[in-house]
Amino acid sequence: MPFVRISLLKGKSPEQLRAIADGVHQALVNNYSVPQDDRFQIIEQFEKGMFFYGKNFLDIERSDATVFIHILANRWRSTLMRKSLFKAISDRLFMDAHIRREDVQIFISNNDKHDWSFGNGIASYVPEDIED
Repeated sequence: MPFVRISLLKGKSPEQLRAIADGVHQALVNNYSVPQDDRFQIIEQFEKGMFFYGKNFLDIERSDATVFIHILANRWRSTLMRKSLFKAISDRLFMDAHIRREDVQIFISNNDKHDWSFGNGIASYVPEDIED
């Protein structure tokens, strides 16, 4: 049930954008207990003057190929699963989309089951008889 927002500078080919999206999703499936058909992603591309990053923050040299990956997901996953996911996404984007690992930044925001509605105006993971 993660929602993924992928942000980067304009200029990637459609094939590379697809490789990024597919790589992130497959890492979620393989390393974060996400079902294969649970895929909700947005790719946002920005002009150079609208995308900023610390070129050497934490002594990691970044380039204009930097990609921000913001994952909104339920909070039940362990630190070990998160670390595994970070590595898997970085490895897949390096192998499949030719993006340096240094240029992959991943942020996870957590929420709870009652925060999701996947349609029909209902809280998808909350029984109907629960009020609070």
